[in-house]
Amino acid sequence: MPPRTPKPSGAAQPDQIDSGLWWLCGVLVLGAVTTLLDGTIVNVSIDALSHEFDASLGTIQWTITGYLLALSLVVPLSGWAMERFGARRMWLTAQALFLVGSVLSGIAWSIESLVVFRVIQGLGGGMVMPMAQAMLARAAGPARMGRVMAVVSVPAMLAPVIGPVIGGVFVDQLSWRWIFFVNIPIGLAAIVLAWMKLPADRPTGRPRLDVAGMLMLSPGLAFLLYGMAQSGTEGFTGSGSLPWTATGAVLIAGFAAHALRTRHVPLIDLRLFADRGYSAAVITQFTLNAAVFGAMFLLPLYFQLDRGDSVLKAGLMLAPQGVGYVIAMVVAGRATDRLSPGSLALVGVVLTLLGTVPFVMLDSGSGWLLLAAAMTVRGIGVGVVTLPSLAAAYRSLPPAAMPRASSAMNIFQRLGGSIGTAVVATVLQQALAGRGQGASLNDAFNESFWWVVAFTAVTFVPVLLLPRKPPAFAPANQSPVAGREAASAGH
Repeated sequence: MPPRTPKPSGAAQPDQIDSGLWWLCGVLVLGAVTTLLDGTIVNVSIDALSHEFDASLGTIQWTITGYLLALSLVVPLSGWAMERFGARRMWLTAQALFLVGSVLSGIAWSIESLVVFRVIQGLGGGMVMPMAQAMLARAAGPARMGRVMAVVSVPAMLAPVIGPVIGGVFVDQLSWRWIFFVNIPIGLAAIVLAWMKLPADRPTGRPRLDVAGMLMLSPGLAFLLYGMAQSGTEGFTGSGSLPWTATGAVLIAGFAAHALRTRHVPLIDLRLFADRGYSAAVITQFTLNAAVFGAMFLLPLYFQLDRGDSVLKAGLMLAPQGVGYVIAMVVAGRATDRLSPGSLALVGVVLTLLGTVPFVMLDSGSGWLLLAAAMTVRGIGVGVVTLPSLAAAYRSLPPAAMPRASSAMNIFQRLGGSIGTAVVATVLQQALAGRGQGASLNDAFNESFWWVVAFTAVTFVPVLLLPRKPPAFAPANQSPVAGREAASAGH
């Protein structure tokens, strides 16, 4: 069936969301759900995989590390690929590659084959979310950006919460293979619906691939993220962490120098950061993700080690945070299109901080209602920061800049999450090692949660740089700059 090209919408009433845009949101979110879940759903199956393949935990860990490294390799390429081959074609290709990797992972016969197949998954999955954000930002236009970003943010926010729950159910009730097989019906549905509903588009040109930039940025990100992951067990100065982290940092710095000097369009256009709204939004997402993923590392361990809960119960204990996210989606989506991004995000940081502080004062006897209330408030706060910051990032940029802007945003989101996780993992490890000197298990978690509070508090700084005025909308097919130029020409 040939793809349909939705009728142009939003020209007369640019703030209304028509059925074509809702279909676009639904299809792209459906495709993103499984790729994001696979970043967390495998975590709870580590012990089962270790027994299945008679492998050490260090070896099994590569099923997670390989997937994340593959993601980091392809995210920088997503913007160029959209421009060169077209968004629809590349999104379908990425989904198909992820689906093939899922099938192969589910039938893996050894730990080596599973790691390889997880890398194939990551190579496909790494492009899905950046492309989804770019396509939705271009289709939504400034007036509908907040509500559309609310939809596309749902899987990103809920994946760390529901991934461990779903994984726990599959491992306990079925088999570890179902954490991969579950992707098959969802992935097939996403591909079929995308073929039917995604608008046909043409490549915007034949942009030159920034080979020099690719050779620095992609491996630089992979080395940096790998070093960060290793620091959780060896510390930042360990021989398995520091050389990788330092090499990655040097390569990324080299890319930055290259990107600012080259006459051609670099893999990630750092000149986009000259836009204050975009740069403030990216830094907001960086620090917020450090707080979010740092807490998501600590919370399941806190429930299991300090309170003695099972894996499944620990996952279910995270549900109130997901409820908070949903509340934020409902309340903040439209508000983001009408209120000042800076003011709205500031409220969100305050709520996130209020929902995090209780965890530095808890003990193993703290009541479930207090924990649920704190996580609900925290979930609302994270959502209320995320929506206006993402909307502010894309509102001030022309449509042609969306693919590379989305790639850069996703890179900083992943870096923030990795750094936050690495920091709290290292702090927790050192605090647990100090238990022999009289420190309790509860003290170790409280000390680690202070770092989550610190990351949250630091988010105040970039949020204060977000636009402080309500958005002034242009028609959905224009950038704000183009809209102002057209208005000036009319006078």
